[in-house]
Amino acid sequence: MKNFTAICRLFVVGMTLLACDPGGGFEAPPEDNGGEMGHGMIVLGEKLENPYAVRNITRALDKLYPTRADREDLMPTDRYVRFLPKDGQQYERLLSLGLLLSDHPLDYRIVRDGDYYQDPAIPEGELTWQYAVVPPDLPLPEGIRVEILDDCFIPETGTRSNGIDWDAVEREAYALTGNARLYREPTRAGKTCPKGRICIVDDDLNGGKPFGVAGVTVLCNSFVKFSTATTDRDGYYEMSKGYDSQLRYRLLFRNVRGFSIGFNLLLLPASTSALGKAGPEGLDCTVTTASENKLFARAAVNNAVYDYYSRCSSEDLDIPTPPDKLRIWLFHNLNVSSCPMLRHGAMVEDGVISEYLGKYVPLLELFLPDVTIGVKGNESYSGLYAAACHEMAHASHYTRVGNSYWNKYIGYVLKSFAKSRKLDYGDGTSEDAGYCAIGEMWAYFLQDRMWNDRYGGNAAFSGLNWWFRPQIFSYLNDRRFTASMIFQGLQSDIHGTEALRSRLKTLYPSESSLIDQAFARYDYGDED
Repeated sequence: MKNFTAICRLFVVGMTLLACDPGGGFEAPPEDNGGEMGHGMIVLGEKLENPYAVRNITRALDKLYPTRADREDLMPTDRYVRFLPKDGQQYERLLSLGLLLSDHPLDYRIVRDGDYYQDPAIPEGELTWQYAVVPPDLPLPEGIRVEILDDCFIPETGTRSNGIDWDAVEREAYALTGNARLYREPTRAGKTCPKGRICIVDDDLNGGKPFGVAGVTVLCNSFVKFSTATTDRDGYYEMSKGYDSQLRYRLLFRNVRGFSIGFNLLLLPASTSALGKAGPEGLDCTVTTASENKLFARAAVNNAVYDYYSRCSSEDLDIPTPPDKLRIWLFHNLNVSSCPMLRHGAMVEDGVISEYLGKYVPLLELFLPDVTIGVKGNESYSGLYAAACHEMAHASHYTRVGNSYWNKYIGYVLKSFAKSRKLDYGDGTSEDAGYCAIGEMWAYFLQDRMWNDRYGGNAAFSGLNWWFRPQIFSYLNDRRFTASMIFQGLQSDIHGTEALRSRLKTLYPSESSLIDQAFARYDYGDED
């Protein structure tokens, strides 16, 4: 886990990771500039009248159909609410209900769009209000503070019932609430289901030709009318709801593969990136190194991890995927990455890190990272790809060996840092060095293998200058050993290179000579 100590050190000296903006700090609220897009904190303007509130749909209905004496009162189709969870457990309860949560209100003018919002009435470091549109009959969870903001009526696209044109009613509701500017002129085609493509460019591959950002969630909304869609492997998406209004588009980095890229300065399980405003036809976006740096890094790491999960299949590398619900944090002011697996209980369950988190444990445990990626110095796609593959290799290893093994591994790295005050892997002589040797041999080997498979196989190998020897695995891989065969030796009782050599020979007796040759070539043996 590349320089895990950098992350642990920050935990030890305080909650620095959670108190500082990884992107460089808050921006002061700007003057009203017509709703420009940024990637800091969202800046709100005045509160707007929600056209979908039952009272406003009723007004529009009365105006368009004043003689409908037999019309029944409208029953809400949705309810606009906000929650104030006090800790991670309460937040997870809300997510378990299938709710799409927004950290900012949906009925305010956006002066400057951005990636996150913190209600000024909520202290920094605590969860902010979470806004949601829920079914009217959803039982509201007990014990979580909730406020009902509006009962809403959101007509289905293109519906007519009892002689009522609900598209026309929706348009009139926008006009009556002062929001007519957000609606386009009517067309014969009627409402449009937004669709488009989200792409990214890797300058070091295929001549810079764009390719899809895979498996992420695209969100669009006009007030409380939300739609979501997941991009396919080529970046294409299409919403299921139709619109005639101007929409706000966002990317949610919660991937269909089961991992999330989260840490928008706040405690969130998945980062969002604003894409700006566009019409109901949809929005196309191509992310490059000239784009906002957080958006580029999130999209590049997303694709690298998506690619890793794909390559774990039995038809390819044939190794376990990382555990489900993997959480990844990106840090733009750090140049080191790590795989502490905190979200899955490493260090937390046995108190190794709990003593440093103290009273914050109940709030933070469900938001802690499993993987962190240091973006500084890895700003290119290829650099982020290498860092992500390294940490994903660790995460697959963790799947096999579990928390007890991982705590030994982490403990060694912490002790090495305490001894040398350097962010490195020590000299390999301290207790539990074998855990580090096995883990780093595997991670550097797989990083190099995947990087060279992607970029042509001519790059210099990484990790060669440390006291452990990832070259052993590369040597075997070049001579009949698959990555899957090597991984079979990385079992929870193997925490030293001599034990690893013995286990590989037991697993593959016909290859004993080759295995001995690989270890001898790099003069590598130890005592467990």
